[in-house]
Amino acid sequence: MKTFTTIILILVFFLGVPSSSLTKGGDHKNEVGESTVASLLMGLNSDNIGLKSSSAYMLGELKISSAVVTLMRVLHNDENEEVRISAALALYKIGTPMAIHAVKQAIKFDDSKRVSKLASKFYNEFMREEFRKTNEQTIEKLFAHTD
Repeated sequence: MKTFTTIILILVFFLGVPSSSLTKGGDHKNEVGESTVASLLMGLNSDNIGLKSSSAYMLGELKISSAVVTLMRVLHNDENEEVRISAALALYKIGTPMAIHAVKQAIKFDDSKRVSKLASKFYNEFMREEFRKTNEQTIEKLFAHTD
């Protein structure tokens, strides 16, 4: 039964994603169908660990911000480390303030050192990127005033 459910979810995913979103890089959040998001969210509630992890990963890759609360629940409550790590990675990739806050909280409060360590890496990478963007904007402003 689990295999059948996995196959159905994969088929729904590929039927719900426009072919252009499978070939183009970048942010796909405007190209993803509602049925795809619904299938991925259903995958997060599966008993199949691989399906849960894969669903979390895809929600992050597609930057589905409507999945943040569900991913936070998975990060805080799932028993499996791999699933929690996938949820933290997805939240990092989505990058909303609430998502990043959840990753930061996992650093302090997750019982697993492995999950905490990886959440710390995700959070630090996010902060480095934010710092880089801020510095670039500051430099651009400085050069704009010297012209």
